[in-house]
Amino acid sequence: MERLLKILIYSANFAPEPTGIGKYSGEMAEWLAAHGHSVRVVCSLPYYPQWKLDPAFAGRAFRRDAWRNVSVWRAPIWVPSSPTGIKRVLHLLSFAICSLPLMVRQIFWRPDLVVTVAPAFVCAPMGWLTARLAGARAWLHLQDFEVDLAFSMGLLSSKLVRGIVLRLERFMLLRFDQVSSISARMVQTLQRKGVPMSRTQYFPNWVDVSRINPDLKGDAFRAQLDIPADSVVVLFSGSMGGKQGLMAIPAAAAQLAARKDIVFVVSGEGVVKAALQSAAADMPNVRFLPLQPIERLGELLCLGDIHLLPQNADATDLVLPSKLSGMLSSGRPVITMSQAGTELHAVVSQCGFVVPPDDTSALAAAVVRLADHSAERRELGKRARAYAEHHFEIDLVLARLFGWGGVRKKTSTAPEGVVAPAAP
Repeated sequence: MERLLKILIYSANFAPEPTGIGKYSGEMAEWLAAHGHSVRVVCSLPYYPQWKLDPAFAGRAFRRDAWRNVSVWRAPIWVPSSPTGIKRVLHLLSFAICSLPLMVRQIFWRPDLVVTVAPAFVCAPMGWLTARLAGARAWLHLQDFEVDLAFSMGLLSSKLVRGIVLRLERFMLLRFDQVSSISARMVQTLQRKGVPMSRTQYFPNWVDVSRINPDLKGDAFRAQLDIPADSVVVLFSGSMGGKQGLMAIPAAAAQLAARKDIVFVVSGEGVVKAALQSAAADMPNVRFLPLQPIERLGELLCLGDIHLLPQNADATDLVLPSKLSGMLSSGRPVITMSQAGTELHAVVSQCGFVVPPDDTSALAAAVVRLADHSAERRELGKRARAYAEHHFEIDLVLARLFGWGGVRKKTSTAPEGVVAPAAP
C-alpha cells in the first residue's frame, strides 16, 4: 500500500503566480495533495512576474490560507521596483528572514519530507534545519544556480567573495539528503560541485500536455491583434528577465521589417518589458500582449507558428527555461539562441533551429527559413510535441518522484548518469 506523507514545501514563489517557479511549486503542491499526501507550503506574498505585490493580498504581512487542499503559510517579502544587483539579494534575504518563524512552527507538525526550492538559496539553511529538527528527509531543488549566475553576470566580481560564497554553497549542498535540478547538465554541475551522484536527482519542469496541445486555436488573439490569418506569427511568451537576451527580438524584427507576412508577438511581464516596448515602438511588425491567465495559455501558445527562446550567452547552461516545455507541447517549432554543447541546444536542435547567442542576423534568417517552409514547420512541430509527451508530461515527471513511499527510485526516463532519490 502506498505510504502517504506529510510534505512541507519551502518556496519563495508560489501560486497564484502564473509563471516561473511559483507556477511549478503550485502545481507540484496541488498534484501531491490530489494524490493523498498532506501538504503545507511556506512562501511569500505573490509578486511575480510584475514585481509588485498582488493587491489581493494587501493588508496583512503574514497570512495563512487554504488553496486546493494545500495549507499555505505566507510571509512578507520586500519587492524592489528594479530587481538588479544587491537589491535582488536583499529581496530574497528579506523572505528568508521573515519566513523563519513560519518554518519554526512547521517543526511541530513533524513533516516526513521538506522540499526547499531555490531560488532562494538563502532559504536552504532554514529548510535543512527544519527537516533535521523534525526528523524529516531534506531535499533541495534548484531551479537555477544563483551563485554561478551572479558570477557570470558580473554581480559578484571579487575573487575573495567568490571563494567564500562557493565554499558556503558547497557546504550547504552537502547537508541535504537529496539535491535535484531541472536539466541533466545542471545535475552534472551539482556533481562537479561535490554532491555525490547517489544524492542527485533529475527533476525537470513539466507540462500538462492535455491542456496545451496542437489542436487549440489562437484565432481570438489574431483578431485582437489584427493579424491576418495567412501571416506567420513568431511568438515569445513568458516572464521577461534580464538573463534572457530578449533585446534580440526587436533587433531581428527590424531586419525583417520588409516581410509584411511575418509578425512578432511578445506576451508577458517582467523587468525588461518597458525596454522592449521602447525598442519596438515604431515597428508595425511587433505586437505586445499582457500576461495571460493560465486558462488561456494553451490558446496563446498556439497563436504562434514559431516560438522564440532567446538566451543570454552567459546563462545558457546555468538554466533550462521553464517555458520550453509549453512551447514543445504546443506542437510548434522553436528557435533558440544557445551555445553549442548546451542542453538547450541538444533539445531544440531536434525540433527547431539553434543560432548563436547575440547573433540577431542568424535569428532573423532562421525565422525566414521556417516562415517560407510550412512543411518543415509542421514536421518540426510534430517532433516538438513528441518530445514533450515523452519527457515533460506532468504525471510522468511527478509520479516518478512522488510514488510509492513519496519519493521512489526509478530512473527509466531520466538522463544517463542521473540517480533518483531513495524513499524518505
